[in-house]
Amino acid sequence: MRLLTTEDSEWVRQTLIKHWGDPLVVAHGKVYHPQTLPGFVAILKGNRVGLLTYSLEDENCEIVTIDSTKPGIGIGTLLIKAVTQAAREAGCKRLWLITTNDNLHALRFYQKRGFMLVTVHRNAVDAARQLKPRISLIGNDQIPLHDEIELEMML
Repeated sequence: MRLLTTEDSEWVRQTLIKHWGDPLVVAHGKVYHPQTLPGFVAILKGNRVGLLTYSLEDENCEIVTIDSTKPGIGIGTLLIKAVTQAAREAGCKRLWLITTNDNLHALRFYQKRGFMLVTVHRNAVDAARQLKPRISLIGNDQIPLHDEIELEMML
């Protein structure tokens, strides 16, 4: 595990295109350029296998993106531990994130790691399509994609 550097920015951009279909992320009405954010990269046998980007605002740390190319072996958990430590060191009281209503895997993952459901932002994904029209209408498991779900962990 190591901090992202400016030398990683093109890799971050390509990773987002590969896993998210676009280098931009839209959440709660805000547009993010993750290749410009702080974050962590997980390395396994010399290869980059995980990515987490985050944004600090006041006493809050928002996880903007998280990806693992090797699911099920603990990379995501290590990335969460790394950002939790960074958030604490930055004086944050809250670690939070947004996922979508179709992302059942993420909802399980985060809750198992201590995150609590905070709220459902109804139709937030529909509104996000105004900023990022490429957002699909249908998500994982053929679930219509409409809502953002906010989760948090108090630090």
